[in-house]
Amino acid sequence: MARPGRPALPKPILSKSIDSFLDMLSSERNAALNTRHAYWRDLADVSLYLKNNCGRDIDVATNDDIKGYLTDLSNKIHTKGQNKNQIAVRTVARRLSALRQFYRYLVTENVRTDDPTSTIESPKQSRTLPKTLSEDEVDTLIRVAAEEGSNESVRLVCLLEMLYATGLRVSELVGLHMSAIAEGNQFIMVEGKGGRERMVPMTDSAQKALQNYLDLRKGFIPGEADDRKSRWLFPSRTSDSGHLTRQRFAQLLKDLARAAKIDGDRVSPHILRHAFATHLLSNGADLRAVQKMLGHADIATTQIYTHIVGKKLQKTVEENHPLANEA
Repeated sequence: MARPGRPALPKPILSKSIDSFLDMLSSERNAALNTRHAYWRDLADVSLYLKNNCGRDIDVATNDDIKGYLTDLSNKIHTKGQNKNQIAVRTVARRLSALRQFYRYLVTENVRTDDPTSTIESPKQSRTLPKTLSEDEVDTLIRVAAEEGSNESVRLVCLLEMLYATGLRVSELVGLHMSAIAEGNQFIMVEGKGGRERMVPMTDSAQKALQNYLDLRKGFIPGEADDRKSRWLFPSRTSDSGHLTRQRFAQLLKDLARAAKIDGDRVSPHILRHAFATHLLSNGADLRAVQKMLGHADIATTQIYTHIVGKKLQKTVEENHPLANEA
């Protein structure tokens, strides 16, 4: 049974064990609805395969059953011709990870005495470095956003400045409550994944942009606004949630990229989060400090940005060192 106040998962229930596992993710790990949906989809796909091809329920699947499923999954993705080698590797790795979590839970609950995934190795994934923007490109985006001078322009500048100053996930940014803003706009309190709360400082330019926006924020609140809409930092007249949506913000950034003559594929809320982390590390910030501001539970997730910085520094040396181009 789901926790009170938490959105429900899809029906029908696949099995009592899966339902219990998903409930554990909610009650013990405070997993977000999107996370639980992802587990449900992965386990649903495995369950369907096992029923149709092995005549077995997922609770009692064997090591050979799981290997057969993963091989079939990989082959199906390849035959769709999507190239897809990398897509296949990532999908298989994600499904295997979901299965491992599920079977470890069954062992812990004494539903099973063994984990059929324990001897299956994850496929090797090549490291894909996240896209990012240069400091000049971020400055250009902010400058172009400010040129129009309208209320929407002021709001967009605020969104850009805050995102670049804090590295928030886009869902965290658009879902901020007014109560998240500390006195003087010097920092914000953010509730991230797993309900973990963190305090993130704001730069001077972000503080100024926020204040400029707050001076005209009432213009974005519908006349019949209730507490549901007026509590949001970025209220919306049209969205069901009451606040600016991730999709709308992403579209605003695509339009801005076009106006700034920057490739739209390189401009998104998440890429600005990457730019925040990369530029901080490039300028000597401590890796653990960046980890805390990004809200990463594991520092290994943050370390990906050191590879971007490393390549940037290597390029700088190659282009500027007096001996770099000598034969």
